[in-house]
Amino acid sequence: MTKVAFIFPGQGSQSVGMGAELFNSAGNYLERADEVLQFDLSRLITEGPQEELTLTYNAQPALLTVGALIASRLAEEGITPDYTAGHSLGEYTALVASGVLSFEDGVSVVHQRGLFMNDAVPAGEGAMAAILGLDGEKLQEVTDTITAEGDSVQPANLNCPGQIVISGTKAGVEKACIELKEAGAKRAIPLDVSGPFHSSLMKPAAERLKNALDQVEMKDAAIPVVANVNAETVSDREEIKQLLVEQLYSPVRWEDSVRELIGLGVTHFIECGPGKVLSGLVKKIDRSVTVLPVYDEETLQTVIDAAKGWK
Repeated sequence: MTKVAFIFPGQGSQSVGMGAELFNSAGNYLERADEVLQFDLSRLITEGPQEELTLTYNAQPALLTVGALIASRLAEEGITPDYTAGHSLGEYTALVASGVLSFEDGVSVVHQRGLFMNDAVPAGEGAMAAILGLDGEKLQEVTDTITAEGDSVQPANLNCPGQIVISGTKAGVEKACIELKEAGAKRAIPLDVSGPFHSSLMKPAAERLKNALDQVEMKDAAIPVVANVNAETVSDREEIKQLLVEQLYSPVRWEDSVRELIGLGVTHFIECGPGKVLSGLVKKIDRSVTVLPVYDEETLQTVIDAAKGWK
C-alpha cells in the first residue's frame, strides 16, 4: 500500500519567481498573503529583488505561501498525504497542510517569527554553514570549543549522513568552517540565510513566538506531523505549540524525521516548494523510497500522472 508524506522546504530555497506558473492558476494565495501582511509580498515573490526576498521576515511567509498553494493543488487532484513534515520554517507549512493552522494565520505567524528572529540577531551578525563529510561527534567537539572561547556556534540542522549545518555568530561560524575543514570536513558551504537559526542565539525570540502562537487558533492535526525537535509524530495542538517554541533554538532533526516516516510505512515523499533540496536529502537518507518534487506545472503533472498508479 502506498503511503505518502508531503514535505516542505525551509529558508534557503527561496528564489524570485518561485511558483510563478502555479500562481497563474491560483492567484488568490498571493492576494490573501498580501491582505494578511498589509504589504506587497506578491511583488517580492514574483519580481524580487532576491536580497529583500531572502530577509527572514519576507522569506518565511513567501515560502509558506508557495508550499501551501502546491499542497492545495495536489489536494484538488485527489493527492493527499498520510503524514506531513517540514524543514525548519517548512514545519509551519506542514501544519497548514495538516489543518493545524489556517493559511492566513500561518502567513501571519511566520512573518512575526521572522521579525522576532531578526530582532534577536540582526541580519549580518549571525550566519549558518553546511559542513560536509565530518562525523557529528567531531563537529560537536570543535563547535563546543569555539563557543567556550566566546564565539557561539552549534549544530543546527542534522540533515542527512555526512551533512550537518552549523549556526551561530558570524565570527563563530567563520572560525568553525576553518577548523572543521582542518579536522577533516570535505567542504564548508555558507548558506544564503539572514540569521543564526536553530541556535541558542534564538532563545530571546522564543517567548515572543509563544505569545504570537497564543493569539491564533490552532487545531489538533487532521494529518499527523513529524516534528523537527523530536522527530516524532504529533497531533495535539498544545504539544505542537510547545515544540514550535523549542524549535527556534533546537536542532532540526531532519534525518531522524525522514527515518521516522519511512518506519511508519511512507514509500513516497512529495516535496512541495521551490527547488529540490529536501528531495536530495531524502535520497541520501534512503535511496529505496520514491521522491517527487513539485515546484511548477510540469512537475505537478508528473506527480498527478504517477499517482494514478498508486494503490
